[in-house]
Amino acid sequence: MTDQNAVLLNVNDKGIALMTLNRAEAMNAFNQDLWKGLQEKAEFIRVNSDIRVVVVTGAGERAFSAGMDLKMIASGGGGSSSLFPQYRRGYDQLFALKSVFTAFEELACPVIGAINGYCLGAGLEFSLCFDMRLAGENAVFGLPEMPLGVIPDLGSTQRLPRIVGIGKAKEMIITGRKIKAGEALRVGLVDHVYPKDQLMVEAMKLAEEIAQLNPRLVEGAKRAVNMSMSTPLDAGLRLETDICMGAGSGSTFGEEARKKMGK
Repeated sequence: MTDQNAVLLNVNDKGIALMTLNRAEAMNAFNQDLWKGLQEKAEFIRVNSDIRVVVVTGAGERAFSAGMDLKMIASGGGGSSSLFPQYRRGYDQLFALKSVFTAFEELACPVIGAINGYCLGAGLEFSLCFDMRLAGENAVFGLPEMPLGVIPDLGSTQRLPRIVGIGKAKEMIITGRKIKAGEALRVGLVDHVYPKDQLMVEAMKLAEEIAQLNPRLVEGAKRAVNMSMSTPLDAGLRLETDICMGAGSGSTFGEEARKKMGK
């Protein structure tokens, strides 16, 4: 039976969506229900323009997500052949699984991770798709796949070097070493670290700040910055101009900017 509550989504009147990985008893490990829930929630957010920003966290105090549900993989039950096609069927199915994470990366609105406790394997790979990552002081990050005999294959070999640099990314991926919140902040894996009882307070403060901004401008800025990772500088500068002009049309942005510049 499918657990419809594996991923919870609540949207408040400010347009802030709080999404919770809701398998606390399993440290929010990824099983079929959680994957399906993420896919459905990404589509819901994508088509609802009233949502200005998303905050993602994990239920319970132990983990944001401990990664894949290894018990289910080992047993071969629970529909694992359809959930984990990279172990059974090949390239196309694995790429489709990656697309669930990419859907969050490509949302028009910003996504903020409020990372509490362990953030390992697939959990860390999911968090790399967020626009901003806040961590509780008890957070622990790692990619344990290599010591277990497999390469991390849900995007971390491509996204992690863009965030922490190629050397640190190779160290984390190849050795499987875990790092604590303080080091994660030092290498740029997270943007802020807070006492665990203040993590959600600070995440919601940031979300409220973003929710008050013009959503078209926020979307444009996010898209321009994302494109900078794969676009030559001259093309990126042209894209930035195109987005700025398009986002400003039909809004007060252009007029306000001219007033501030005395034009």
